[in-house]
Amino acid sequence: MTRPLRVVIVARAVYPLHGLGGLERSVFDLTRHLIRQGVEVTLVTRTPADPPAPGAIDPRLTLQLVPYRTFPGAGRRGTTVLDRSTAYPIFGLRAGKAAYDLVRAGRADIVHGFGASVLGYARRRHLVNAPLVLNPQGLEEFGATNPSGARLKRAAYLPLRAAVLICARAADRIIATDRALEPAVLEHLKVPREHVRVIPNALDLEAVDAMAGAAEGRRARETAGIAPRERVLLSVGRLEENKGFHVLVAALAALGSHSGPVAEDQWCWVLVGDGPYRGRLEAAIRDAGLGHRVILTGRLPDRQLHAWYEATDLFVHPTLYEGSSLVTLEAMAHRRAVVATRAGGLPDKVKPGANGWLVEPGDPAGLAAALSGALAEPGRLTAFGEAGRAIVEREFAWPAVAARTIELYREIL
Repeated sequence: MTRPLRVVIVARAVYPLHGLGGLERSVFDLTRHLIRQGVEVTLVTRTPADPPAPGAIDPRLTLQLVPYRTFPGAGRRGTTVLDRSTAYPIFGLRAGKAAYDLVRAGRADIVHGFGASVLGYARRRHLVNAPLVLNPQGLEEFGATNPSGARLKRAAYLPLRAAVLICARAADRIIATDRALEPAVLEHLKVPREHVRVIPNALDLEAVDAMAGAAEGRRARETAGIAPRERVLLSVGRLEENKGFHVLVAALAALGSHSGPVAEDQWCWVLVGDGPYRGRLEAAIRDAGLGHRVILTGRLPDRQLHAWYEATDLFVHPTLYEGSSLVTLEAMAHRRAVVATRAGGLPDKVKPGANGWLVEPGDPAGLAAALSGALAEPGRLTAFGEAGRAIVEREFAWPAVAARTIELYREIL
């Protein structure tokens, strides 16, 4: 009998060991769905603050932990520019070396690395036969998802960029998580086009559907005191300037200047998330006179967040720059129409005239016009929501994406 394919996944973070973010969720889901399709997975990641519970990710997973030592003043691990350009590449040397040792011991056929976490393997790739697949994520350190980012910030990322370039040169294949990101991968990583494959981040639809349904959505509205006729706009994300929530505040303030029924109708905006920009955002909401229309929930547990997806009429993602945007996929999975910016991988998901509207980043007038048009046609929101769910099922569900990933592994073996 043919033995199972053996893959080492290397990443600096994974849910639930290191919190919940885009990277953490993607590594968690990819790992579990590869295992479900018969792949033997060893995950190399950083030692968490608390010992992981047995089987926290999957009882069939082999977990190998590597110390991650940050520097005084570098901030939270893996989240600040200073940390990502110092401690993160050093972790990548250690974690990549752990993957190399597994390959040398005959325990792995493929190494799949996220960002610079696989640096130690990339430097030794010429010594072994196991291919390297690299997912460089959003290439923020190159300015790919934030082309208007400060020059000083990009300069501070120089060590991290150097580490990622070493990984890219050693990789047998590189994954672009969105079609819109493929040109940035080619431009910044200087790799042959034939080495790049587009494989998106995805959702576990069974888990999404189990989180909340219509009853939980009604309960969320009732608990918040939202009237039955009131239309709910929902946004989700960390409260940082790059998420563009201040642009949405300006757009909401301008809604009254648009003719049509939305000018008179009742509506409210629910914002789920927390972060360093909260104080400035609250001030902008007060200055715009929108305090009575806005609910800031802070961060919420998964089930409460998904209840809000069910409670909303329209999902709004006003980000200034973006990677893949899992929250937009989640809203689509809950059959919600979307107004979003034409940033990062969002055009791969939001199709104007089919499941939503796209506007230019940082354009409050364009955003206000899209919102006005969307809210004026409730029936269209329902049709767009159904179309969004179909897009997720067809292109962004984990069983299909894991199968495409396994096809890529076998292609290069």
